[in-house]
Amino acid sequence: MSLRAGRVRAAVVGASALALLVAGCGDSPGGDGGSTAADTLIVPGQNGDYVRNFNPYSPNAIEGSGTIFESLFYFNLAGRSQEPTPLLGTDYAWNEDGTELSITLRDGVSWSDGEEFTADDVKFTFDLLASGGVPNTTGFSGTTEVVDPTHVLVSFEGPAYMDGPQLLGKIWIVPEHLWSAIEDPGTDPVNEPVGTGPYTLTEFKPQSFTLTANPGYWGGEPALTHVRYDALSGNQATADALSAGQVDVFSGPVPDIAHVEEDYPGYQAITVPMNQTVLDTCANPDLGCEGPQTDPAVRRAVYYAMDREQLNALAFQDTGGEVSPGFALPERDAALVSGELEDPTAPMSADQDRVDEILTGAGYARDGDGFYARDGERLSLTVKVVVGWNDYITALDVLTEQLAAAGIELTVAQVSANEMLDARARGDFELLIDALYPGPAADPYYLYSYFFGSENTAEVGESASTNYSRYSVPEVDAAIEALRRTDPADTEARRAHYDAIQARIEQDMPYIPLLTAGTTTEFHAEKFGGWPSAEDMYAFPATWSHPDQAILYTHLRPAHKD
Repeated sequence: MSLRAGRVRAAVVGASALALLVAGCGDSPGGDGGSTAADTLIVPGQNGDYVRNFNPYSPNAIEGSGTIFESLFYFNLAGRSQEPTPLLGTDYAWNEDGTELSITLRDGVSWSDGEEFTADDVKFTFDLLASGGVPNTTGFSGTTEVVDPTHVLVSFEGPAYMDGPQLLGKIWIVPEHLWSAIEDPGTDPVNEPVGTGPYTLTEFKPQSFTLTANPGYWGGEPALTHVRYDALSGNQATADALSAGQVDVFSGPVPDIAHVEEDYPGYQAITVPMNQTVLDTCANPDLGCEGPQTDPAVRRAVYYAMDREQLNALAFQDTGGEVSPGFALPERDAALVSGELEDPTAPMSADQDRVDEILTGAGYARDGDGFYARDGERLSLTVKVVVGWNDYITALDVLTEQLAAAGIELTVAQVSANEMLDARARGDFELLIDALYPGPAADPYYLYSYFFGSENTAEVGESASTNYSRYSVPEVDAAIEALRRTDPADTEARRAHYDAIQARIEQDMPYIPLLTAGTTTEFHAEKFGGWPSAEDMYAFPATWSHPDQAILYTHLRPAHKD
């Protein structure tokens, strides 16, 4: 079964065997609303202790984007409407040639310390972005002018249409009166965050922290008064806690994903296809990458050696969908999937003939054990994965067998989440299993800019902001820049640039596509109302996606208050 972007299905998820393991761990999640406080949403967080950091621009932030710090608007990638929801901004407009963006701001907003929010805060934040003071993943270089306390004007040297949704939907506005004193706002930890958002930080411990509804929030104090994040050691521990009623929402896989309502009384689930699951490769030897994966032939051989139907069934419980090697979403972006691609979507079964053709053409030959080798060195790769991420670990176990059958040796290295983040940013890996995420609007331009643009990468040993593969190709950079400057309404003018990007990245394959991931969120429907549904997908319901999680929390209400 294949789930593609734009399609949402309700699901029921569960595991009766897990219920036996945790039967004595707490009250059942049924009629009494579970074993947790009625006004507190319990969210499982990372594996291991939290390090206190709520800087929304730091790669090591643990929360805050959307909940504490807000963007100007919210763009819902899972919904049917493309119109953004006003947050700190209420209106915006481009001039005729796309060189000026006029933004109207909400009046009467206060920071959580009581200071007034004004256009000066927006200018300060945008200036941080333009100067490189915080990560600038789309190359924003505009000049921001304060027109009055509720209006700013952003000017660009040329057309910059694609900067709009990024500036409006994914830039977290910070308070100038506090952040002007931060030495390195892109990396320094923020321990006592002050924002305009619906929640504030009220309690922090290494194993748990709590956000509390902001009574001065401009949108009104949320009905969901507390959100508590608990550190848990991986998907299995989270599934156990879910079964015991000790977790209220989890965006991730659990066993037997087809039967939640039977196995978890009071819970329901929903699956939404969105992000693309990939193998990141440190691909660029010119920037310091080392290993056989720096050869595009090896990356393409791995791509053709996969049996994606088997991976989907054994690791992802058939919640994944087809993926394009050009990384436009096959359904949402159907009109943009290039006709010049060799494979519009990745093959779902292995193609040993192609593997043999590619590797023999690159000078490899089978050794006595059946593995490919060149110059006396076996084709052997190491892939990193986070301890406890059971679906990814299972996928790599399956993939190890598939690649061995194809003549490629794969070794799996399990590491902590912090080790993974550091290795990914610094290029300290050959392969790692990961997911590429979409941008602020329904356009593949943003994914190309984030993950394939040279300006978002760095030499091995230095921190890359989003282009972890170290991919750097001038013709791809030129096409990304051309898309940035072209009116999104001019589909024909943009098509040639999409075609150029997709054709080249299919051949180079710095990220090896597995599947389009179906994100399943299990939620305590009996304890809280207001969850997204197929009929009202007001937000992408994933607690790790920002600012979607904040929109979700502000819609929830404790059932006992209904």
